[in-house]
Amino acid sequence: MAAPMQHEDLLKLKGFIDFVNANPTVLNMPQLQFVKDFVEKFGGKVPEGDFKMPDAGKCPFGGDAGSKAKPAFTAADDSDKSDEDASVSEPESDVELDMEGVIEADNEPAQPMGDSEKVPTEEEIDQASELRGQAAAAYSQQKFDEAINHYTKAIELNPGNALFYAKRGQAFLKLKKPNACIRDCDKALELNCDSAAAYKFRGRANRLLGKFEEAAKDLRQACKLDFDEEADEWLREVTPNAKKIEQHRIKQERKQAERKIKERQRAQNRARKEQAKQSSAGAGFPGAGGFPGAGGFPGAGAFPGGGGGGMPAGFDMGDLMSKMKDPEVAAAMQDILANPANISKYMSNPKIFNLMKNFFPGGFPGGGAGFPAGDADADNSTFNDSEAKRANNSEPKAKKESPDFVDDGLD
Repeated sequence: MAAPMQHEDLLKLKGFIDFVNANPTVLNMPQLQFVKDFVEKFGGKVPEGDFKMPDAGKCPFGGDAGSKAKPAFTAADDSDKSDEDASVSEPESDVELDMEGVIEADNEPAQPMGDSEKVPTEEEIDQASELRGQAAAAYSQQKFDEAINHYTKAIELNPGNALFYAKRGQAFLKLKKPNACIRDCDKALELNCDSAAAYKFRGRANRLLGKFEEAAKDLRQACKLDFDEEADEWLREVTPNAKKIEQHRIKQERKQAERKIKERQRAQNRARKEQAKQSSAGAGFPGAGGFPGAGGFPGAGAFPGGGGGGMPAGFDMGDLMSKMKDPEVAAAMQDILANPANISKYMSNPKIFNLMKNFFPGGFPGGGAGFPAGDADADNSTFNDSEAKRANNSEPKAKKESPDFVDDGLD
């Protein structure tokens, strides 16, 4: 029986089990609770205690085992083999990222952002500057909570100073509170879209959350506005993961575009097949089953001279179908079928007249006595002469002199 997992997946699973055998307390991590439940279901027992990272530094199954952070980007291959004969979707594929240094997101309550409509006085501006100095001193002494308090008071006095928010965000970074840092940096950029410090600290916060693409974008902008060696170092740190994610996304977008093209092509093929099917069922004649009428042609459905009901002797449906492709012929046939008396309009047209005579030698249904014998030219000339006579009859005649009239010579 074939294994339900790929060979590479089995190797990863083996590495994970070997690691757990050497470090059983790792199963106490929240994200591995399902494995712990599985072990205990079969009578096993997981030793109590917190897991401590071995000297090797990283788990063989990937990620920072010492943190509870989940991978920030798990890109599932959503390609479902859109071909109609595909019954099994492609297996999920993940982007292998270096998650070392990623931490769990914080739930720090939002700090006061000040009154955005407040216009500080000169005295308040000076007081806010003094508080900023005190905050910087506390920060240098690694008293980050104290620094945050000083920056908060400065913000309340002068809420329009973008640097106060960015520096408070920096202090939150030191306390491993990236979400709080991001909120402050967002506010700083709202006040000053060219704040290099805000881009720098927000980029670092995104990196701690595993948002590598966002981190790279922010750090790149920070270096562009005001180059900083530390920001540049952070940028080089996140670039490899950011590139992997970008390449994977491009690949997925390309697959999605290819699927849409295939789906469109299949829809077009189905439409063509359906159209061909309908054309074949309709035999190319107007209406659902051929000519108007219950059984084909108007009237009882029989062709005069055809041997009683049905097609006349020698009738070539293929040839008729071929001639019906001519728009002029098709229009004329429609006109005649709607009213057989309209056949008189086409007696002078050799194309229509010969078609009617050749296929309906005994006469067209409802059209009176048959067609004159002879070749096409003779037929044409006969009817042309008839038309000419009718045309002549329609011309005004010259007034004839009365036979009783006698010119007496008088004017």
